[in-house]
Amino acid sequence: MTEDQEAELESESATDDVEEDVKQEDIEEEPSGLQSGEFVKIAYTARTVEGDQLVDTTDPDVAEEEGVDTEEREFGPRTIVLGEGHIFDDVEDAVIGGEVGDEGEVTVPAEDAFGEYDNDAVETISADKIDEDDRYPGAHVQIDNRHGYISTIVGGRARVDFNHPLAGEDVEYNYEVLEVVDDRAQQAAGLFEMYLDVEPELHIETDEVEEEVLVESDDDEDDEDAEPEYETEVVEKETLYVESTPQLTMNQQWMFSKQQIAQDVIDKVGVDRVIVQEVIDGMGGMGMPGMMGGMGGMGGGEADLEAALEDADVDADEIVDELEAEADDE
Repeated sequence: MTEDQEAELESESATDDVEEDVKQEDIEEEPSGLQSGEFVKIAYTARTVEGDQLVDTTDPDVAEEEGVDTEEREFGPRTIVLGEGHIFDDVEDAVIGGEVGDEGEVTVPAEDAFGEYDNDAVETISADKIDEDDRYPGAHVQIDNRHGYISTIVGGRARVDFNHPLAGEDVEYNYEVLEVVDDRAQQAAGLFEMYLDVEPELHIETDEVEEEVLVESDDDEDDEDAEPEYETEVVEKETLYVESTPQLTMNQQWMFSKQQIAQDVIDKVGVDRVIVQEVIDGMGGMGMPGMMGGMGGMGGGEADLEAALEDADVDADEIVDELEAEADDE
């Protein structure tokens, strides 16, 4: 074997060693545990460090003990997407890399929770800007598209605090990771519940849909004046069907942000479209109590109408004579 051949073999061996080291590093650096982008179901209770004031909870017993109205909202574990800011960053950092069944306690400092208290955010304004029904200390008001609450009101002036009510408060967050959510319908339901506090009935189907598709021209030269040609193709689309309930229809967050919420669900769950459909159940043959029903059933046709007039025994000539007599008297 020549010296050149020996040198080439040594070079190939060194390259193989480097590639093996790189592969080993990739294996060693592969993240373990829960990762960003995963759907997980989590239970939690958050309270202020000072004063032990309830901030939020998924526990119905805690909500009831604290006097929270459990009729306005259903309490139970929440489905979130890790890495999407659905919970405080400090809590999310504690969950990522962990496992199902993990429990923990995280203290979120005020600046990372609801912000530090800003004295400059307390302003004196004219009481005329506030609805008369809201002119009392503690009332929550909306002034120039800013939300605040009245701290004091004297005469025609009011002090309005535009800080978050929990600004300046550190928050203690107790959590438990219950499960990874892989079912896409459950993922979608969890997103709706997180955004709207409403979990509608929904399901995913694959539909065949006709679409107009642009036909690519075979001509070598582009004709700018030529009209684009389209053809109809049948394509498959995964559709998330959502039942439109009164709770969903009247939800203000849904009314103002349905496009953004639907797009977020499409992106995170991986469906092609969302269809919200209204379901109307039958009334068991009761029929429609319409106008004819309110007229004593006079919907039987011309024969019934003539019979009714005969039964009334109305003399048209007599009515005309009476009207003419009244006119002469006037």
